Amino acid sequence: MRIHAIKHVPFEGLAGIADWAGSRSHEVTVTMAPTGDFPLPQTYDLLVVMGGPMGVRDVDKHPWLIAEKEAVNAAIDAGRGVLGVCLGAQVIADALGAAVHRNDELEIGWYSVELTAAGRSSSVFGALPSSFVAGHWHGDTFQIPDGAVRTASSSACLNQAFEYDDGRVVGVQFHLEWSPEALSELIGHAGEELQEGQWVQTENELVGPGAPFGESARYLTMLMDAIEGRIAQL
Repeated sequence: MRIHAIKHVPFEGLAGIADWAGSRSHEVTVTMAPTGDFPLPQTYDLLVVMGGPMGVRDVDKHPWLIAEKEAVNAAIDAGRGVLGVCLGAQVIADALGAAVHRNDELEIGWYSVELTAAGRSSSVFGALPSSFVAGHWHGDTFQIPDGAVRTASSSACLNQAFEYDDGRVVGVQFHLEWSPEALSELIGHAGEELQEGQWVQTENELVGPGAPFGESARYLTMLMDAIEGRIAQL
C-alpha cells in the first residue's frame, strides 16, 4: 500500500504509524504542508494528515491550509482512503463542510475514549475495544460532517472520531501513534500548554513510567489493520 503523509510541523510526525507501515512493508512518502507541494490522489492509496499547533481557520497566517484542504477534498473525491489525526481530523471535517471551533475543555493527557453504537458496529472502529485509553492534546474540536457518523467520544470532548463512506475516510481527535520519543518532542515544543486544568495532565503523567504507550501501540495496530482492510475493498 502506498501511504502519503501530510505533516504540519517537524515535531508532530507519524511516530507509531510509520512503525506500523514499516512492519507491513508499505511505502511511505511525506509532504511538509507549508511547502504547498501536495501530491495527486493517483500517487497514493492512503492519505494520512497529522497534527499541528495551528488551527484550520488560520489561513491568514498559514495560507497553504487552503491548498491542503483542496488536496484532502481531491483525495476524498477520488475514492482514496484518508486518515486524519488531531488537526488532521479537523482539516478533513472542515474540507467536508463541518464547523471546527474551540472545545469546552483543553484536553491533554491519557484519557478514556468510548465508542458510540456506530463505532462499535463499524468495520474500522469496531476493531477497537468499546472503551480504551488514548492520548489527547487539543483545544479545538470538530462537528460531525454531513454524511459522516460519530464513532467515539470522551468525557472532555463529545466528538472524538468520525467515519465517512463506511470508514474509507476516518478522523480521530485522539492519538494512538504516540511513542515516548514523539511525545517528549511535542512537550519540548508545546510544554507551556501543560497548565493546571481538569483535563490536563502533568509531564510525568504523560511520559512517566505509568504512561500506556504499549497499550496504545496495540490499539493503533488494530485500527491501522482495519483501515488497511477497508482500503483493500476499494
